[in-house]
Amino acid sequence: MIRLLAAFSLLPSVALAEVPRVVTDIAPIHSLTAQVMGDLGQPDVLLPPGADPHDYALRPSDAERLSTADLVIWVGESLTPWLEEPIETLAPQAPRFELLEVEGWEKLEARGKEDHGHEDDGHDDHGHDDHGHDDHDHGHAHEHAHDHGDYDPHAWLDPVVAQTWVSAIAGELSALDPDNAPIYAANAKATIAALAALETDLTAQLADLSERAYILPHDGYQYFEARFGLTAQAAISGIDARTPGPAQIAALREEMAAQNVVCVFSDAEIGDRWATVIIEGTSAKTAEIDGVGAGLAAGPALYGQMLERLAAQFAGCLGPNT
Repeated sequence: MIRLLAAFSLLPSVALAEVPRVVTDIAPIHSLTAQVMGDLGQPDVLLPPGADPHDYALRPSDAERLSTADLVIWVGESLTPWLEEPIETLAPQAPRFELLEVEGWEKLEARGKEDHGHEDDGHDDHGHDDHGHDDHDHGHAHEHAHDHGDYDPHAWLDPVVAQTWVSAIAGELSALDPDNAPIYAANAKATIAALAALETDLTAQLADLSERAYILPHDGYQYFEARFGLTAQAAISGIDARTPGPAQIAALREEMAAQNVVCVFSDAEIGDRWATVIIEGTSAKTAEIDGVGAGLAAGPALYGQMLERLAAQFAGCLGPNT
């Protein structure tokens, strides 16, 4: 996999004219954007690698970045509802490019409580209040109402979706900076080829794990699962990573034996406390997974490194005991 990581880091580009100042929301999107921009410029990222996109407080330096942005690229309001107002207030001059509005890829519906994790008992709301929004003129960005409540926004975890987004990012940058359009296009082409190779390798790595039952920490990995033939039995928390209630944990413990669950995953959003409680007295394993680049250096290589590590985390816990 060294060759793939190198491919993400050595994309062709030549520094020419001044390019747009780009601000992205999360580290994986920053990584994809950085690959498209190449040596032309470095995008900024608001949330550092590993930060919880569902619950984050902007810093003064983030506000400064937004205030000088020429373009804001983000997944969308359904992932980071708290970010909508700061973008409107601090970056009114910048078009907003919402990746969930890009056409050409299949959105997956959010898996409901009937599918994952018995989420009918009380939870802390974790600050995820609903927000009403007016329509705004976002320049080259799509002018649609932000209503993705029925869809799972964690689509960057599918490298095939990422290919579509990379192409769209290149188009958006080219519209703002037509002088450098050929460079954005060349960088996007190289990135898409690297992503296709990555998808092929991960498919082979995870091919024998489709029948292994597991429980997710929160229901934010559906796109990765769908791409690579994996299916969670349940999730400790829902799509927005809220704190689980005691009835939910008890139900998951009962489900462990009934469904022959071999692994209960944890992540930074939920922590490992609940996984430890759920597997107590069983032969199941636990492992931490990550879908936002925790512990990795922000930059072009992060996206490939993140998916490589995520695949290894799944394979390590779902594979047979050694």
